[in-house]
Amino acid sequence: MRENIVKIGSYDVIVVGAGHAGIEAALVSAKLKASTAVFTLSLDAVGNLPCNPSIGGTAKAHLVFEIDAMGGEIGKAADATSIQSRTLNLKKGPAVHSLRVQTDRRKYTSYMKNALEKQSGLDVIQDEVVGISVENNKVTGVYTRLGAYFAAKCVIIATGTYLGGKIFVGPTGYSSGPDSVSSSDKLAEDLKKWGISMRRFKTGTPARVHRRSIDFSKMKVQAGDKKPVPFSFMSDFIPKNLVDCYITATNERTHEIIRNNLDRSPLYVGIIEGVGPRYCPSIEDKVVRFPDKEKHQLFVEPCGLETEEMYLQGMSTSLPIDVQYEMYRTVPGLERVELMRPAYAIEYECCDPTTLKPSLESRVIEGLFGAGQFCGTSGYEEAAALGFVAGVNAARKVQNKQAVVFERSGSYLGTMIDDLVTKGVTDPYRIMTSRSEYRLVLRQDNADRRMCEIGREIGSVDDERYERFQRNSRKLENELARMKVTNIKASKEINEVLCSIGEDRLNNSTTIENLLKRPRVSYEAIKRFDPDGGLTDEETAKKAEIEIKYEGYIKRQRKQVEKQKKYEKMRLREDMDYKKIRGLRIEAADKLSKVMPLSIGQASRVSGVSPADIAVLTIWLRKHGDKKQ
Repeated sequence: MRENIVKIGSYDVIVVGAGHAGIEAALVSAKLKASTAVFTLSLDAVGNLPCNPSIGGTAKAHLVFEIDAMGGEIGKAADATSIQSRTLNLKKGPAVHSLRVQTDRRKYTSYMKNALEKQSGLDVIQDEVVGISVENNKVTGVYTRLGAYFAAKCVIIATGTYLGGKIFVGPTGYSSGPDSVSSSDKLAEDLKKWGISMRRFKTGTPARVHRRSIDFSKMKVQAGDKKPVPFSFMSDFIPKNLVDCYITATNERTHEIIRNNLDRSPLYVGIIEGVGPRYCPSIEDKVVRFPDKEKHQLFVEPCGLETEEMYLQGMSTSLPIDVQYEMYRTVPGLERVELMRPAYAIEYECCDPTTLKPSLESRVIEGLFGAGQFCGTSGYEEAAALGFVAGVNAARKVQNKQAVVFERSGSYLGTMIDDLVTKGVTDPYRIMTSRSEYRLVLRQDNADRRMCEIGREIGSVDDERYERFQRNSRKLENELARMKVTNIKASKEINEVLCSIGEDRLNNSTTIENLLKRPRVSYEAIKRFDPDGGLTDEETAKKAEIEIKYEGYIKRQRKQVEKQKKYEKMRLREDMDYKKIRGLRIEAADKLSKVMPLSIGQASRVSGVSPADIAVLTIWLRKHGDKKQ
């Protein structure tokens, strides 16, 4: 028992950290009627965007749509604070279409802080959690820096990069979280004391520079979409494009300066111990790993409407400050650049995600959950998704309800969690569309149809949201039915349109559905020939077009999903002794004992487990498992 500790209060769920993971965890926990408190090092850092001031992007957008469909907040916040909106990958298929918005950084944090403050059943507390209390391998509360003890039935660790955080700029290294907010060092040591397997990761952020020092005439303008769309189907307004972003690139002179100063990079002289993100490397990494590449793109993005700070996306570094000035000023448009916030690298502590259950509860300490970068991920959207799941399952545990486990085949959220807890990570995990085998059925445009019913069942989707979802679903069903029976007549005008896009002429009238099944035909191209005048709204028409155009592929993938579900339904006990199963290789038994998969399906995805091992496991399960399976 710690000395001079005063018990202040008691909660069902305590969330440690109020970044993107902590926000979603705290909000959904409180919505599910669990008394909840969220602790933050600084109320001014709630929902902070310490790296790029944007939400969404390839696959990340899918997570935002999925969270929104289940009643989360990140999509609504992005819409409310958007200053530019673009959908990426429009030249590719709909599976990889991904919305990305540039947000007003300060307005976003203000929005999220207020969302926490307004949530009933949720207390927001500025204090540092320095340790947890555990009795009989079960978490019972938290200790704070101010000498307080708060009892809790469940605790969610959502500490982002603040846990054991250390900043590096050249040879200078010091304990800190992003934006000079103090790091949380004592909690990291306390978690290790309780047997939580930890590891050290690293990430970085580019410099923020003054707008007046940039020559935009030397850069390519990156404008927003002509017709922006919101993230949340609860947003009653269309985001407006209020700013432009810009593109420039490094050159050989930039790369020469970097190569000449690698001996001053803490990353290359061994000062930094943490493992950095594979898919978001520093500019030093890019130059070293891709020596033949003549240039690397750089995206210049505004941080908000009421600030002159611009973010240099794509050029993170931990090089010394003098080298930063020298290399940035070789980039076209940045010859006279003024650094406002120099680039830096940050190391931090996170757990081994294979020590977590698919519910995100620790296998080591009952009632302790992980969320966000504590689970080994990188990115706001990944953090928010994990926070939502941890918040749901912590609240349900308190209420003696079964944990919600999201299927890999049903969401990117499920894909990410399965990757983390089954395969583990060797570097900060980033979601990508290529991580899913089922990406054609896991599109951002159908996230509400995939996830809203789940949210309703959980209790995180209120009546207003559910009624709107039902209205939208009926509109889509009606539009699909209409397109099946509505004919477009053959005419000179429509044949001119078809010939202009390389399609065969119409000799007889045909349905809108048949026309849309042609590869090059879009509804936008034939809308004026629709005898009903294209009465439906544009978003519904787009969704209907995707369902029609890719119907065959979607059916095929859904069959694959159903086939895989057979293996997911073959449940494994959490207390199985794999070393006693005859015929199972020693390596497989060791790997399965560490992960403790919930099903044959999950077991098949464990690294080091072969198809032969799965065959042995399946035969054993048929002999000794639940006969109902």
